[in-house]
Amino acid sequence: MIQSMTGFGKHVIQLPSKKISVELKSLNSKSLDLNARMPSSYREKELELRKTIAGALKRGKVDFSLYIEFTGDETSAEVNEAAVKNYMNQLRSIADGDDIQLMEMALRMPDSLKTEREDIEPGEYEAIQRAVQEALKEIADFRSDEGSILEKDFLLRIQNLQILLGQVEQMDPDRQIEVRKRLEKAVADIQADLDENRFEQELVYYLEKYDITEEKVRLDNHLNYFATSLNSKESNGKKLGFIAQEIGREINTIGSKANYAPMQQLVVQMKDELEKIKEQMLNVL
Repeated sequence: MIQSMTGFGKHVIQLPSKKISVELKSLNSKSLDLNARMPSSYREKELELRKTIAGALKRGKVDFSLYIEFTGDETSAEVNEAAVKNYMNQLRSIADGDDIQLMEMALRMPDSLKTEREDIEPGEYEAIQRAVQEALKEIADFRSDEGSILEKDFLLRIQNLQILLGQVEQMDPDRQIEVRKRLEKAVADIQADLDENRFEQELVYYLEKYDITEEKVRLDNHLNYFATSLNSKESNGKKLGFIAQEIGREINTIGSKANYAPMQQLVVQMKDELEKIKEQMLNVL
């Protein structure tokens, strides 16, 4: 079953004094491009969290965000009394004002608050890990839902290509007759005496060059292989992309050998269907 690279997952955990929010958002990319945003005090755990996320998502442009909101009375920030008093004394020397006004101005100055770095408690980090795992489950479900939509579209396009290939097969006998007539007419217009046996040999040679039997068989095999690969357990967008390239190669060869306007019109329709597959393929995991 295929998965999309587009997805979103979010999970929130409430601790006694903190609310932990984890968000994951992914878009299509050729490889894994992981961007992490988190408070500086939690950076020591970034590599470990990156490894967990990378192992689960594998590909895509992924944005990982960790938000910590303090909901209790505890705070790690304290007023830097020495700095505030120093600012107030300097302000008093250059401006008039009461102590409250001077304090308000001093508190806006750099270093008026000091924050002590706190170690991450084991229980808190376990909560973050749980939040990450739940967000990964959500984004996986999102990717699967998007993948099922893509799968339906791919099957429709493959079915359309098989119908067009059937029309090519029905048309091929008439095409061969038409090509033979044109070759015979071209020789007749030269008005030259030719050896009939030699002419027939040359005619067979050119007709064989225009033969598309092998291309039709290979194209049918590629279409069936693509449809079968959609049902594999693992989503493999790269493999499907390779099969799509082979499908395109056979369609192009049929078009170059057709030498018959009605068949070339079918080839144009086949290319249009394949192009729609390739556009959607960019988003498959």
